[in-house]
Amino acid sequence: MVVITGNKVAEGKTKIIWGVDGDPSLAVVESKDDITAGDGAKHDIMRGKAEFATATTCNVFRLLQACGIPLAFREQIDERRFLAKRCHMVPLEVVVRREAHGSFLKRHPYLQKGHVFPRLILEFFLKTTGKQWAGQAIPKDDPFMQITRRRAALFLPDQPLYIQDPFLVLDVFPLSDDPEGYQERYQKIGAMAIEVFLILEKAWQLLGRRLVDFKVEFGITQEGQLVLADVIDSDSWRVVDGGQYIDKQAYRDGRSLALVRDLYQLVAALTERFGLPRQRLIIWRGSESDSLDVFDRAIELMRKGVDGSVEVITCSLHKQPIQALQKLWALVQEVPDCVVIAYIGRSNGAGPTLSASVAVPVITVPASLMEFPDDVWSSLRTPRSTPVMTVLDPENAVLAALQILAMRNPRLYAALRTEQEKRLANVVEL
Repeated sequence: MVVITGNKVAEGKTKIIWGVDGDPSLAVVESKDDITAGDGAKHDIMRGKAEFATATTCNVFRLLQACGIPLAFREQIDERRFLAKRCHMVPLEVVVRREAHGSFLKRHPYLQKGHVFPRLILEFFLKTTGKQWAGQAIPKDDPFMQITRRRAALFLPDQPLYIQDPFLVLDVFPLSDDPEGYQERYQKIGAMAIEVFLILEKAWQLLGRRLVDFKVEFGITQEGQLVLADVIDSDSWRVVDGGQYIDKQAYRDGRSLALVRDLYQLVAALTERFGLPRQRLIIWRGSESDSLDVFDRAIELMRKGVDGSVEVITCSLHKQPIQALQKLWALVQEVPDCVVIAYIGRSNGAGPTLSASVAVPVITVPASLMEFPDDVWSSLRTPRSTPVMTVLDPENAVLAALQILAMRNPRLYAALRTEQEKRLANVVEL
């Protein structure tokens, strides 16, 4: 049982951090019923907010935990509190955006609200209080920060960037003295923030909503590990449902406190449905001579932090048709959410036969294409009700299979989309 010492480590506008008796490496995060906006200019007490915020945060962190994200979060204690590793918090707010909303439009007023970014936007804000940083007065808290040539330039977060010069340039800024090198740390923070966003983006898509941006914070544990810390709740993101915000933006926009409370309660209930599906990739080959080296990437991705498996079946559909189909039916019955790749040297017709026998996607890869190119027609000219997909390149076949599975799998979606994002470009220069 976790015992709170009574020592208040820190208190913010919406939460309290407590020490843990007998273990200084741990802390308890307790949510409050306070809701604020405009740097505290607007402030209300919303009954039930602490419970909704804690439920949402713990639901989110449990999903991220299952996806292998390094977290400060350990476990939920009760309706208002959760246990976490005690961290030295990095004084940064890290924002990831899929669409243009909020203060982003103030910095880039030439964009329309909801403008979609094919490649995610990553932003850093210096986390400050009392309009001060390291004893220096600044005009506004949480300024927008750009790192250039070993310096951090600070800008007003609510004014167009194209009319601004930095109001302050720092030689000493968060992580500038990091022994691992600040550039590496910022790259790691950015990569982790993007991966987390992509996981949650897919989790919300599966519930019929859109995650358009979020703010996260990071900490460094006593062992020196960089972890996602603080909370992720309805104060942390913008989620759109049918054109309406179901998050703190509703409060900023002046909606009634009763409505905002209902939205927080809704989000807490929806995030209970976050999770990873049980999935399977079936690789079918006709004999041991059909090498599986080309499928190494699929096997690695499916087994890396994903609630999924790779099943390799070696069975000739021509020589043992009943046994082969019984094997396939049993596998699909056990895990219906699956994709089959048929990679068979002398029997390109096996893929179409398999596809006509099960209601799951089947992709056939003509293994003997180079030696016998005419054999491909047995995979392309197929009869009605034989929805096989033929992909000539084995790596593309793997990618197609994983993309099908990723439509329902936040972890797999994040892994694939991360690579894709590196190749994409936003039309608008920022």
